Amino acid sequence: MSDDLSELWQQHWPACPPLADNLKYVYRDRWVRFHSLPESKRYPGDSSEYDIVLHRYNTVLDELFHGQEVRIVTATWSDGPEPPALPERHSRWHPGACHWMSLRSDENETDPDFITYTHLHASRVPWRRNLADDLLRAAADDLTAGVMITSLTFDRIHHPYDGGADILLPTAVERDAMKHRHTDWLSRHPGGF
Repeated sequence: MSDDLSELWQQHWPACPPLADNLKYVYRDRWVRFHSLPESKRYPGDSSEYDIVLHRYNTVLDELFHGQEVRIVTATWSDGPEPPALPERHSRWHPGACHWMSLRSDENETDPDFITYTHLHASRVPWRRNLADDLLRAAADDLTAGVMITSLTFDRIHHPYDGGADILLPTAVERDAMKHRHTDWLSRHPGGF
């Protein structure tokens, strides 16, 4: 599985390894960030705010993937290149996750005490609204990071995190169309952050 996924990734994002947080810097022309709560609030504080967060995540995910299969990619970290067993809660958030690849989190780090590895786990499922709510909620609460929900070919990526979601699309035209559908969810920061 891993070789096929890696080849698909390289077809669309050759300048960046599959580390979700780095994509926005390398592919800014195809990226948009949506905030998950009004007034750029970072963390939901009650059930009504969780409803807003999940509504925003699922609305964009439905626009991207309605009627399609998706790949769900999650990450774990360790100080060695071999992936450790998935924690129980990770398995609950991402059932069916299989190890895809492991890579050094920071290729420039030389101090052995600070070298860490990111282990990516992937699955393939038919998309339906609310399918990944437990995982999305964990990302919104910063209990997990590095999450990506993608098309099967990796050409469209939804990366949820605490405070929002990064969306990466095949073209700037598609990115702009999505931005215009959700202008109220955009950042006021001049760089889109």
